Amino acid sequence: MTAKTATTDIPSDVKDLNLADEGRRRTEWAEQFMPVLRQIRARFEKERPLKGKKLSACLHVTTETANLGITLKAGGADVALCASNPLSTQDDVAAHLVRDHGIKTFAIKGEDKNTYYEHILAALVHQPDVTMDDGADLVGALHMIALDRLDDLEIPVRRWVEGLSAKARKEVVSHLIGSTEETTTGVIRLRAMAEEGVLQFPVIAVNDSQTKHLFDNRYGTGQSTVDGILRATNILLAGSTVVVGGYGWCGRGVAMRARGAGADVIVTEVDAVRALEARMDGYRVMPMAAAARIGDLLVTLTGNTSVINVEHMRLMKDGAIIANSGHFNVELDLEPLAKVAKGPRRVREFVEEWMLDGKRLFVLAEGRLINLAAAEGHPASVMDMSFANQALAAEHLVKQAGTFGKAVHRVPAEIDRRVAELKLASMGVEIDTLTPAQQKYLASWDAGT
Repeated sequence: MTAKTATTDIPSDVKDLNLADEGRRRTEWAEQFMPVLRQIRARFEKERPLKGKKLSACLHVTTETANLGITLKAGGADVALCASNPLSTQDDVAAHLVRDHGIKTFAIKGEDKNTYYEHILAALVHQPDVTMDDGADLVGALHMIALDRLDDLEIPVRRWVEGLSAKARKEVVSHLIGSTEETTTGVIRLRAMAEEGVLQFPVIAVNDSQTKHLFDNRYGTGQSTVDGILRATNILLAGSTVVVGGYGWCGRGVAMRARGAGADVIVTEVDAVRALEARMDGYRVMPMAAAARIGDLLVTLTGNTSVINVEHMRLMKDGAIIANSGHFNVELDLEPLAKVAKGPRRVREFVEEWMLDGKRLFVLAEGRLINLAAAEGHPASVMDMSFANQALAAEHLVKQAGTFGKAVHRVPAEIDRRVAELKLASMGVEIDTLTPAQQKYLASWDAGT
């Protein structure tokens, strides 16, 4: 990658532009493991499919996201980027995007809640034609404005909206072509909006593409979650009891990696089919109340709320470690914990000790995404496919503007297939193709045996 120096007077809010050199080096390192996105960028530079479009993205500001942002800009987009989690920003990367690529970036690691929503506001003020979300925070804010639900908006956004005319509020989503969504939690929220009939524009659920969730969620979350826990705690997984809350693709990945490191893995679930699958995959399965009594390390990955509540915490052994790798920290009941426990006392970076009923409980990264707070998130190689889907989905929205209904749409099968083909080619892997006779056989019903 050859970075061109940009002016630094563009709208932005990052920790320190002097960190940009390190951010550039690390972004270049990630790029070499993202060959699919690199090919898309090369085509985008020639074709400029996003020319003249404003794009606001609310994503984890990492080296991989930087490569996506650079690709979108190469395609002609005017990009604004804010963080989708207060602890997931890599400050050197944010500085690099501003200084070297002129991308409007609003993200600081450890930003407080007010600053977090000021940054989301900055992405909204960009007046995007397309939004890109990881958790549906941008889409959610846009809909609260459009539906005049100001009481549900955080203060920075609410103050801005109160300065708009009634007409401007209604028109805030009228020019939007559509959005893309990166994660399971966001897709859940968006589908709920669609079912209620309030979704105001089309959204492509990138998370649901096979080349995203089968790899990013399983292998990416599995490895990066364990990585974050080990960086934060330096514990030994071998011989320990690890409780995995949720057996979706993210939970499968963490369970697999923990067992590979020698842990005794217990899975908790509310879905009978997934629980059955976990049992047949060789894991113990039981309710959280039972698992809480014996777990050394408990990790939630469900996208739901109160997966580990205070009553579960009261059952835990002295020294139990609690972490979350679901999108929001609501998976752990931390506010109720603060009312009945003493603490927190910081014992290591990203480790806080709470005293509850005479026992020590250790909560990692304030209950936020442990893989991004204490580590670097998913490896670039797997994000290569996820962000290839994002870039191509954005292109698809723009090229097919006006043809989508106000609903949650799947990534087109041809995009999914193309991403897989490019990834295999980059790995030097060849596969068979069907012969005409085989294609005819599969398409027939009367071919016999």
